[in-house]
Amino acid sequence: MTTYAKKTLLLALSAASVAAGLTVTGAVATAAAHTGSDTPRLAWHPCARPDGPAAQECAELPVPLDYRDPAGRQITLAVSRIRSDRPEARRGTLVVIPGGPGSSGVQRLAQKGAALQRETAGAYDLVAFDPRGVGASTTASCDLAPEDRYLTTLRSWPGPDGGITENVARSRRVAEACARNGGPVLRSFTTANQIRDLDRFREALGERKLSAWSVSYGTYVAAGYAQKFPERTDRWVLDSSGDPDPKRVARGWLANMAQGADDRFPDFAAWAAHPDRDRDGLRLAARPEEVEPLVLALAAALDRAPRESTTPGVPLTGNRLRQALQSSLYNDSAFASFARLVRAAQDGAQPPVLPPELAQPLRDEDAAVMVGVVCNDVAWPRTSQAAYQRAVGEDRARHPLTAGMPVNVLPCSYWQGAPAQKPVRITDDGPSNILMIQNRRDPSTPHFGALKMREALGERAVLVTVERGGHGVYLGNGNPCGDRAVTGFLTTGERPAGDTECAG
Repeated sequence: MTTYAKKTLLLALSAASVAAGLTVTGAVATAAAHTGSDTPRLAWHPCARPDGPAAQECAELPVPLDYRDPAGRQITLAVSRIRSDRPEARRGTLVVIPGGPGSSGVQRLAQKGAALQRETAGAYDLVAFDPRGVGASTTASCDLAPEDRYLTTLRSWPGPDGGITENVARSRRVAEACARNGGPVLRSFTTANQIRDLDRFREALGERKLSAWSVSYGTYVAAGYAQKFPERTDRWVLDSSGDPDPKRVARGWLANMAQGADDRFPDFAAWAAHPDRDRDGLRLAARPEEVEPLVLALAAALDRAPRESTTPGVPLTGNRLRQALQSSLYNDSAFASFARLVRAAQDGAQPPVLPPELAQPLRDEDAAVMVGVVCNDVAWPRTSQAAYQRAVGEDRARHPLTAGMPVNVLPCSYWQGAPAQKPVRITDDGPSNILMIQNRRDPSTPHFGALKMREALGERAVLVTVERGGHGVYLGNGNPCGDRAVTGFLTTGERPAGDTECAG
């Protein structure tokens, strides 16, 4: 019998003892009792966004800055809900857990709430929150210079020759700035605290259990919650999971992106070489196998001679082209915009238009949470510059599309202060109420990493693999089989009998 099963049986026996007039003592009483006297009230108000559900509401949830001092300083989380439009069909509350680190749950609820409401036919109140550091929740700042806040510098792309001297200097600079300016709020940006915050939100909602739809990094949060609070989970969906290895966490996710890009790129190559592209002038090559050499040669040319873009002072460099490719691999709908960028860089008649996420630096608060969670969650090795340089050189040779970025140095190697908590270890101890869904060719959370999550969860989970590429499956890539699997589980509780596949 698993630990979870023993605990469940013990609690059941304790409840029976109470009913018989006996006294519950010790650890069982601690686990069973909950007064809720300190549970905050949520003052809801309308907050519908353009193109979002008209019924969306928002509120503020106070949470402890440090859960070791629950009565101490409080910070605020922005929370949101869309109440069931069919109260007679409502069976509970479903929390939407966003990716990132750094994505907004409130925004994702606005984007996906209407579709999720239709799919689940009013079975749930839909809720979400902005994690610490995100959106309208309490934020922190590292006071970074603008040049250190571009996506291509936060992602630590090596220099044109593969050198990392500039990356090392920037990583030290960012780590020192965050230590100097971030304070205890920045130090509180951890997955462990997001898990506790989620449970605080559950309490404020007055729910005994939650269901969940988590995506990308959010699957790690969801898996951690299911590990820490298994008895408080109802129907739990992990969409696009990474390897939960507690020794590596985000370091492993980044490293896996190199192979993920290799797995996904053939989808773009087939698209870019298809004769249909002739109609819009976006056919990059006559055959799919010619597309990768073309993109790599163009990136190398831009390394040597960047092209002025339509954004003054922000040229199209080789690394900006590589990052644009990484972003475009997330969804087939982005293929055309990347092909247009390639065409503009080749033709030279007009300056290329950079994607918005590359044309300007991130807000300082957004950069802080992106770096903060990754560096606070687990101690990164204090590897020498020479060792990083060797790793980058080897990775560039094996995976030229990502040019060594996934294994390069980050501010985490110079982060000041040890993690406040150890990363959670995901195990098979808990109820069998988890559905995993995963694209076969995911550039960000590759399928082989998701198999590690599947292995860790054991009989708690069933995995549905969708035979297509991209990042994010449910209500995201138009695969009816995958959507039916998740919707069916959320509305009926039924999962496939075992791991299964959906045709692309």
